Amino acid sequence: MSSSGLIYEPVAIAEPAVLEPPRTLHGSRALDYLELTKPKIAVLELLTVLAAGCMARWSNPDVLVLLHAMLGTALVAASASAWNQWLERHLDARMPRTAERPLPAGRLSSYETIVFATVTGVCGVAYLAALVNGLTALLGLFSWFLYVCVYTPMKPLTTLNTVVGAVAGGLPILMGWSAAEGRFGMAAIALFLIMFLWQFPHFMAIAWLYRDQYRAAGMKMLPVVDPSGQLTGVQAVCSAMLLVPVSLLPSITSYAGAAYVVVALLLGVGQLICAVAFYRRPSEFNARLLLRASLVYLPALMLCMILSA
Repeated sequence: MSSSGLIYEPVAIAEPAVLEPPRTLHGSRALDYLELTKPKIAVLELLTVLAAGCMARWSNPDVLVLLHAMLGTALVAASASAWNQWLERHLDARMPRTAERPLPAGRLSSYETIVFATVTGVCGVAYLAALVNGLTALLGLFSWFLYVCVYTPMKPLTTLNTVVGAVAGGLPILMGWSAAEGRFGMAAIALFLIMFLWQFPHFMAIAWLYRDQYRAAGMKMLPVVDPSGQLTGVQAVCSAMLLVPVSLLPSITSYAGAAYVVVALLLGVGQLICAVAFYRRPSEFNARLLLRASLVYLPALMLCMILSA
């Protein structure tokens, strides 16, 4: 105590501030916005738009119109994916595979996501209407509606969400065809059915691999309500089996040649074998095998369509 009667407390020496490392390229805001668009899914959708547009015009499409269709589709798909992530941000936070997405990780705010999703959606539909045609714009809007307003809310409620998601995922095929032709007929429907059926083995493999995470998040994916994996395997096998003859329809409608038939059969039978293996023994190994087969199947089939049209 000092002579003045005051107690002198020791002065706390401030520790040197720890500077946060600058955000890496991986953590940049541009890449965070890109992640909102689910780019891997978007690339597959654009590939289907390209394949359908080329087939509709016998590999002689109006390149400018097709580019406009792909850009407009990319904007609509980006909006749908961003809205999906905003609606599921609390569920994503419960799953390790999605917890590092921009919203649950806190790298983007809800406001930023909503603005991005709204602007890309409005611009995408308007772009398609102005520079492609009204039918393609309506199909894009319908795809967006199914994915955001029906499929996403259904995921915590019923396993039928996969069916709705598969419809939404198949519509870019019709968008590509309508962009090139202004309408679509049986050949376009055949392509839609291929895309629709392909998604079930693909989805079932993913859902099985992450069934525990889906269960923790409260999502009613089929493997969550089917712990044995039997129903999941049946759905994968049935879809892969139907896909074999359906994939040959483009050749029957004279939109693909003999080389396409051979490739389609090889890819279809290969995927079916993987689906049967998963059905007989639902395991992570067989699920990953089926997933890889599905990831090879669609790009290879679409590329073959483009080259043989």
